[in-house]
Amino acid sequence: MNAIVDWASLFALGCFTLGLACAAWRLLRGPTPADRVLALDAMYIDGMLIVLALGIRFATSLYFDIALLISVLGFTGSVAMAKFLLQGEVIEP
Repeated sequence: MNAIVDWASLFALGCFTLGLACAAWRLLRGPTPADRVLALDAMYIDGMLIVLALGIRFATSLYFDIALLISVLGFTGSVAMAKFLLQGEVIEP
């Protein structure tokens, strides 16, 4: 692996981990439920980016499939939480 790619992936992992920690702090300390939902959304995006950076670092395609799964499940969860906050129920009778 290139030395530049090695250092860049380490820097990216550090930045994404810091972003994940900040989002976790907002999830715990958020004053409103909307802040907590946005923090959870940021956490799944940061987690997906960490998995992608690890996929680049280890040069394997399995991590990219895992990141795709994380993004699909995270988007679905975000839509469900937003609908719950707006309407009070996720599945309408």
